[in-house]
Amino acid sequence: MREGFKIYDTDTHIGPSAETIRPYLSSVVLERVPDLEEHRTPIRMSVTREALQPPYRHSYRFRGGSEEGAGFGIDHARFLGEAAPREQKVERPRQFMGTRFPTHGCDDDSAEARLRDMDDEGVDAHFMIGGAGASHPDPVVGLEFMRAGHRYLDDFSGQDPHRLKASISVVPWAIEESIQEIKRWAPSPWAVAIHPHLPVGYPLDHPDLDPIWAAAQEHGLAVIHHSFSARYPGHRDLWDNPFLGRLAAHPWGAMRAVGAFFGAGIMDRFPAIRFGILESGFGWLPFWARRMDDQVVYMGYVNEHLECKMSEYLTGGRFFASVVLHEGEEMVKMVTEDLGDHILTFSSDYPHPESRFPGSADIALAWTSLGEDRMRKLLWENPVRFFGEP
Repeated sequence: MREGFKIYDTDTHIGPSAETIRPYLSSVVLERVPDLEEHRTPIRMSVTREALQPPYRHSYRFRGGSEEGAGFGIDHARFLGEAAPREQKVERPRQFMGTRFPTHGCDDDSAEARLRDMDDEGVDAHFMIGGAGASHPDPVVGLEFMRAGHRYLDDFSGQDPHRLKASISVVPWAIEESIQEIKRWAPSPWAVAIHPHLPVGYPLDHPDLDPIWAAAQEHGLAVIHHSFSARYPGHRDLWDNPFLGRLAAHPWGAMRAVGAFFGAGIMDRFPAIRFGILESGFGWLPFWARRMDDQVVYMGYVNEHLECKMSEYLTGGRFFASVVLHEGEEMVKMVTEDLGDHILTFSSDYPHPESRFPGSADIALAWTSLGEDRMRKLLWENPVRFFGEP
């Protein structure tokens, strides 16, 4: 709690190292990947972009996994205004935006470190995005990593399950297995959402995913969209420039997700489901609401039996969007006054470089023009309506 307000941070991150996740991997992984330890890459820079010293921890990286492809950290990037990507590898770590690095281990093996940081910032609950931290082209191995991630989250969040919350990963190439993971972990106090991990080109509105939405609804779990730093929408058409990638990827990915989820009639078929976008900006929501309404009439190509206008799904009480702090007080006011004060949720991106740790909560609390009621909704009540009471 800070300044009399309870605070629920709806966009934080967790990413166990190879050393941390290894005990959670089943024997199936070693049977199918006997050279597992040869696929480790040293972690020379922390998630906050702080240079580390040996002995290094490691991350698992497999050729053909979902991390491959253009991303924010491509080795041979083109700087804007230059004709081609630079031949030499450019080490340009993203600038840490806070004033103090989060405590080492907070996103890996130390829930205690994370909880101390939360206390320092005055935050009561974290929703953490992440799991096993690796993918594999063999779907059997990929599924085992996903399961290992859930076992890891159960232990990590178990240190304080009322403050540490996370999502259950689901994948379209293992629908039944994903549903089994939902059934297994949904009763756990840390499990408050599902997070679809979709291959490039696989639509969020594909009807094969309906059983997953049904399972989420049955168990009272939210559905989240969060973009990734590689193979994001449009990653092949950004002129080899990481700035344009980071600038456009998250908003466009969320715009596409919102349009697909609403336009497919998913909110109608599953009348209790809750859907939210994280770390994707929010100032574009009023524009997108109006454009979706217009384009449904003009273009069509959506479900022909939608029960509501697209904007009504957005404002109807089952859609949520986390703020990004740099958009600021006036943007929060504009969106709130235009669409309602029941949509936006506080978030910081802790412990990533974009976080303003340890001052993220203080930035939001300085938005005094929102008033006490709206501040309370932003910081606590809306997140609780989205994810459930901690």
